[in-house]
Amino acid sequence: MKSKLFNLFKVPATIAILFFSFSAIGQTSDWLAPKDADNIMNPFQNDLSALKKGKKIYGQMCWTCHGEFGKGDGPAGKTLNPKPANHTGEAVQSQTDGAIFWKLSNGKGVMPAYGKILTKTERWQLVSYIRELGGKNKTN
Repeated sequence: MKSKLFNLFKVPATIAILFFSFSAIGQTSDWLAPKDADNIMNPFQNDLSALKKGKKIYGQMCWTCHGEFGKGDGPAGKTLNPKPANHTGEAVQSQTDGAIFWKLSNGKGVMPAYGKILTKTERWQLVSYIRELGGKNKTN
C-alpha cells in the first residue's frame, strides 16, 4: 500500500519539478516591456484611493512571491528561479508606469498574466501601490 501511495505522488512531483525548472529557461534578469508601453499613462497617478485599493490587491495577489513589503522575499518566491522582482528596488522603480502595467498585464514564466485576471483599473491600482513601495508615489 505504501509503495502505491508513493507512486501516486511521483508523477505530480516530477511535473512540478519540471515546471519550475523549465519556467526559468529563456528568462533573463532584464525583462523589458516593449518601448511603446512607456507611452501608456497611469490614469490614477497620485490618487490615494487607487493606492489603497492597490495595496489590498497586492495583499491578495502578490505578497506570497514578492513579500509583504515588495522586496521579492515572499514565502513562495523563495523557491522560484529567477527570484521575484524587488518592487522597492531601482530595477523596478526606474521603469515607467506603462512598462510596469504592461508586465502586470502580460506576465512571464510563473508570474501570471494579470490582464486575464484583474481589470484594467485594478492593474493600474497595483502600479500605484508598487510606486508607493519604492517611495515614488507623491501621495505619501
